[in-house]
Amino acid sequence: MSHDTDKLIRQLSLVAFLMAERRPLTARDVKGNVEGYSEMSDEAFARRFYSDRAELTALGVPLNSQRDEFTGEELYTLRSENYFLDHLDLEEDELAALQTALYTLEGKFAYAEPLRLALQNLALGRPGFRHAPTATAERVRVTAPDYSPELGARLSKLEAAISKQRTIQFRYWSPSRDRETERRLNPYALRLDEGVWYVVGHDLDRDAIRTFRVARIRSDIRFATRRERDFRLPAEFDVEAHRVPRPWQVGPNAGTARIAVQGDTAWWVHRTLADAGDVVDGVFETPYSTLGPLASWILRQNGRAVPLEPPALCDEVKVALRLLRERHTGAAPAPARERRVEARPTPERQPAGPVAPERFGVLQALLAHLLAACGDARSADIEAGELAERFSLPREELQETLSLLNLVNFGGGCYTVYAEVDEETDRVHIDKELYGDVFRKAPKLTPLEARAIRLAIEYIGPTIAADADTPLERVRKKLEETFGQFELAPAPASRSGDDEEALVRTLSDGAEKRRVVELEYLKEGEEEPTTRLVEPYTIERELPYWRVHTWDRTVGGPRTYRLDRMRSARLTKERFEPRQGFDPNYLFEPAVARLWHAPPIARWKLERGARALTDKSATAQVTFKTEEWLLSEVLADRGETVVLEPAPMRRAVAARAQALQTELGLTGRRKRTAEPA
Repeated sequence: MSHDTDKLIRQLSLVAFLMAERRPLTARDVKGNVEGYSEMSDEAFARRFYSDRAELTALGVPLNSQRDEFTGEELYTLRSENYFLDHLDLEEDELAALQTALYTLEGKFAYAEPLRLALQNLALGRPGFRHAPTATAERVRVTAPDYSPELGARLSKLEAAISKQRTIQFRYWSPSRDRETERRLNPYALRLDEGVWYVVGHDLDRDAIRTFRVARIRSDIRFATRRERDFRLPAEFDVEAHRVPRPWQVGPNAGTARIAVQGDTAWWVHRTLADAGDVVDGVFETPYSTLGPLASWILRQNGRAVPLEPPALCDEVKVALRLLRERHTGAAPAPARERRVEARPTPERQPAGPVAPERFGVLQALLAHLLAACGDARSADIEAGELAERFSLPREELQETLSLLNLVNFGGGCYTVYAEVDEETDRVHIDKELYGDVFRKAPKLTPLEARAIRLAIEYIGPTIAADADTPLERVRKKLEETFGQFELAPAPASRSGDDEEALVRTLSDGAEKRRVVELEYLKEGEEEPTTRLVEPYTIERELPYWRVHTWDRTVGGPRTYRLDRMRSARLTKERFEPRQGFDPNYLFEPAVARLWHAPPIARWKLERGARALTDKSATAQVTFKTEEWLLSEVLADRGETVVLEPAPMRRAVAARAQALQTELGLTGRRKRTAEPA
């Protein structure tokens, strides 16, 4: 057997022995009775036993220890509440809500398998999850623009390094310097911000906590040493303290900017930027480190935000508008030739897959499932194919996995289960052994499984469930109450605020019941919301935004609306019939723009699919549905993005830049003030 397999059997047998004895045991008791320890020397046993205890604690199975007051020996126990799942009263519709999350995320969520295993434990004794997708699963789509099999493999390696507390090495590309450097990191945690994955840890070469964007890792992630553990997570580490700030707040604070945002724009800013500052009497006050990104945000609002202070911010916006006008006046510039990019060598070995649940957790859940199938009887027969599918095990490896459980003992030759596949009938025969009833209850979720549920709820949002009145927020609260000891930290609150919950519920209701919904919507580039009557069809989560695809009766055509720009949504009494041949999920005859990106921003645009040119600039083709959207995107790049085609959009950008100078009060002469260092 492999080293990892030996360790699995040893750890499960240790747990079984402590659970069966139900009394404090010495290390000598463990060494003499637990599978895998008895053949070891005292020194090897001490080392392995210490390591196994630490790994079990990391998996959510802590062993308690106390010193014998008479002999001074350390005594060990495993309390049942530290092993079994606390009673969790999930209603059928709440369990169906989690099932909906699993269906919706299939194939686009790196933590799908730990999520599936967690649901197996939560649903022990209930029907499995291979039912037809619920209506909501058909109605809701999730797209993760940054997700790819390669990203999933990286997350898998990082999860392994975090759980094993191993130092890692990798090459990392920094867009600000446009170069790759070798980094050595003690990884502490993964986090998801605005749909982007980051790893946070101690950078050994810089001796500081650093945050790295996972998609910018440019090499295999390798363990830096051969030790079983390289570091311990500092008790004071708080992953929430390392949330990625707004672009203008990266770095030391240089002051506070004031930006006028009147009327409904103030409402929208308060909803979406509450973490970045305050809106006081129609003025958005936000601390800043650099002014360039803040000027970009102002220009993206296309006239709905007016810079007030500091004077250097007004100058940044004014200079950007001048550059926009100059670069969009006259003939479009001729881009340089496309740069030939050398293909990166493909590693010979097969890349890792998405995040896999710990084998210990799989065996725990599988053992409970087999014993639950027996119930009060001594034996049972179940379908082999269904069992393999339920636990995502390759059918040809099922017997090998069951054999591991067959070897788990309580000491003295007392076992818990014996299971064997009959290849002729494709069934598994289960015999419950002497101590089988000890493990009939569902085991606790491992921290990875608990994290998978939290991330799934964050992806899906607070209210998408099998029925419109079954919010996942209710499920989240129950899970957090139950798994507090696993530090199941609440998912970061949506930057769009809790208003999304009511909006999603109303739109989901409208789609399910075929009811027209009245929206109050603040469109990009407009200062006042407009009222629209829409037929909602599907809801899409494209991180970090929610969108609803509709047929808009007000304009007589298909429209897609972002929820963070909705002031309200009201279900009307009017019903609608689905329109024949109408597909709400695609851009209706989208236009295409050809853009040129100047060298200062080209490196960031390459991450979004732009093509590099020989002069370090880049070009890109972008599909767009409305000119307003494209205009906001170009304005936000402060003249460093230039529309090459279509020609009418070039004229529109130049005209809008000219008009904005007047609208924002930037036409007068002002002496440029140096930006704070």
